[in-house]
Amino acid sequence: MISENIYNIIEFDNYSITPKYIQLANSISKSIEDGDIQDDYILPSINGMAYEFDISRNTVEKAYRYLKENGFIHSVPGKGYFVKNTNTQGLIKIFLIFNKLSVHKKIIYDSFAKALGNNVIIDFYIYNNDFPLFKKLLTRRKVDYSYYVIIPHFIEDNGKAYEIINQLIPPGKLILMSQLLDNIQGDYGAIYEDFEKNIYDTLLKAIEQLKKYDKLKIIFPEYTYHPNSILKGFSRFCQDYAFDYEIINNIQTIQIEKSSVYISLMEDDLVALIKKVLESHLEVGKEVGIISYNETPIKQIILNGITTISADFQLMGKKAAEMIIKKRLENYSVPFYLTLRASL
Repeated sequence: MISENIYNIIEFDNYSITPKYIQLANSISKSIEDGDIQDDYILPSINGMAYEFDISRNTVEKAYRYLKENGFIHSVPGKGYFVKNTNTQGLIKIFLIFNKLSVHKKIIYDSFAKALGNNVIIDFYIYNNDFPLFKKLLTRRKVDYSYYVIIPHFIEDNGKAYEIINQLIPPGKLILMSQLLDNIQGDYGAIYEDFEKNIYDTLLKAIEQLKKYDKLKIIFPEYTYHPNSILKGFSRFCQDYAFDYEIINNIQTIQIEKSSVYISLMEDDLVALIKKVLESHLEVGKEVGIISYNETPIKQIILNGITTISADFQLMGKKAAEMIIKKRLENYSVPFYLTLRASL
């Protein structure tokens, strides 16, 4: 069977960061599920598909290979590619939306996708901490997804996020990652970071190293998606254990002080901090300390190792996938880890 409307069925979303070959494969598999494509349907040739959508042959080849590996199609040498499985009951469709791309977000995504395995469609979006874009992406979606997995970090208008979610996402289909939101209606899952408790507890684990210093300073930009609960936990720790402390809103305007520990939340601020520390000629780990949020491989090497406090991002992705597979939504606080290195 060949449909004259095959090219009308296939869609690419320029807002999505899902690779084009995955979008093509997802579009075909969705069409199979919707009944637009039947058993023994003959897919367009690789050249024909590439020409029609102005994409590379490699993109089409990867999409067909992906569909073949997941059992949707088969190939007959000299004849082409045929649909062989239209029994797509149970096909899970996921709308995945992150606030930004970063090394630790990739860890979450890779763990999430790996744990889900086959028979899953993931449409992946990034909204760059921008609430209007987040709202637009949710509003314009064309598919009724099985689950919506969201990391809700916004620079502004965070208070309105729950209104959009309650309006657009049916109860029982929402999974929040990294951060909780107030006023969410109905059942939902969450794999979240308890920011206030986590920074308090991890600093406490480093108490012996911190005693070498007189003052703790946290770099917390004036405009940030990080929750103020981090500052609450930080301030409470400093007060409980008699440390002088300071909140720095702009790393560019300060001078590095001896006998101080600097805690950096953002990667850009960490780079600026390291540059200033090197210019100060103070010995890292003895005269000045550095702690960075979010473990990444490069931090094992920089300055002979940077101390980090970090959530278990691999576990975060795995837990979200388990909720989907088991169809059991729950709230789970992700543990934080302190990795002590030479910078403290």
